[in-house]
Amino acid sequence: MTPLALFLFAGALLSTGPTGPASAAEADGRDYFPPPESQGGWRQLTQPGDLRRLGGMDPAKLDALRDWLRLSDTRDFAAVVIRHGYIVLEVERGNSAKTDARRVASVSKAVCATVLAIASDRSQQGRTPRKMTFDDPAFDFIPWAQPLSDPRKADITVKQLLNHTSGICPEAAGAPNDGSWDYLLGHTGDPRTARLAFDPGTACGYSTHALAHAALVCETVTGQPYDQFAIEALLQPLGIGHWWFQYYEGGEKTGRHPSHGLGLPARDLARIAWCMLRGGRWGEQQVIPPWFVAETAAPTHPVATPELRWKLNPQVFSHGWELPARLRGESGRSGAGLPADTRSKPGSGGQLIAFIPSLDLVVTRQTGGSGDWEFEEYLRRACAAILPTASTAPPAR
Repeated sequence: MTPLALFLFAGALLSTGPTGPASAAEADGRDYFPPPESQGGWRQLTQPGDLRRLGGMDPAKLDALRDWLRLSDTRDFAAVVIRHGYIVLEVERGNSAKTDARRVASVSKAVCATVLAIASDRSQQGRTPRKMTFDDPAFDFIPWAQPLSDPRKADITVKQLLNHTSGICPEAAGAPNDGSWDYLLGHTGDPRTARLAFDPGTACGYSTHALAHAALVCETVTGQPYDQFAIEALLQPLGIGHWWFQYYEGGEKTGRHPSHGLGLPARDLARIAWCMLRGGRWGEQQVIPPWFVAETAAPTHPVATPELRWKLNPQVFSHGWELPARLRGESGRSGAGLPADTRSKPGSGGQLIAFIPSLDLVVTRQTGGSGDWEFEEYLRRACAAILPTASTAPPAR
């Protein structure tokens, strides 16, 4: 698909619902972009009449969702549901939805892929020291990995780092996700990081290590540490005011660099999802490339065999984001009832970022913790709270 076609495709998602033109409330939300939280932040609905009229939401079902969130686990958390640009539900227990920037675990994978897309787009415009596309060999941009611990690493593309088909130390291997850069790059003698688990592109193994590599790719392409580029290119344009970034140490050759790991408040996670929902636009600025938004609507690899750790349908994975409607009940996770265009990224501890273009809906949750949680049930309940007279998309089959 050409860049123009992708832009028109993304724009079509914003201008029409699945059954016709956007509602008046959705049209109002299309050109709404919240100021930073320090300047007032997201607009919010609290009265039942406003929730129905402007948000298209059922107040009773939102109350039920609030109760479910509080009973779903015992962790401190902040959760936000946004429809047509209005916060229609915000629930906090211990964590502030505005300022608490503790780690969001694997949600950072979607953010990293989004940042890398911005870097790639800028590189094609000649605005970075190196040019890069997602089809380029990833290790051409990771000089610290030389000499390669496995010659097959030379065949890994940038895209494969993002969609879990690289073969780099999948979580099924049981290796720690955190460590020194020398460990992550396969230079400490640990066979789990030194050798690929499979030839690139031939299988699917969920890999936190691969996304750490993606942060190094970003650094070489942009000439800036990953955190600095992410702040300048994504966080600040969206009005995000609180963040935390993870760093790893390296030896004399590798040095200290930021990884992809980060922390953001629930309301600021929603800004990233809202920007994606708006085709990558924020006000008059095109922050995220439209082609990236469009490509996240489908798998970005042809692998059909189950993911190695959780045996998930590999077609769930796109560019760092996931397509939960394609879940088939593996590991207790089912996408039943979710619109096919849902994009999300769950993280250990009940972290979640999600957006659904056909419903003009954004959903986030932040805990800073670890452990399992019912990610898709949260999304289902948020979708179910939309009034039946509002535009809805048919559930995925």
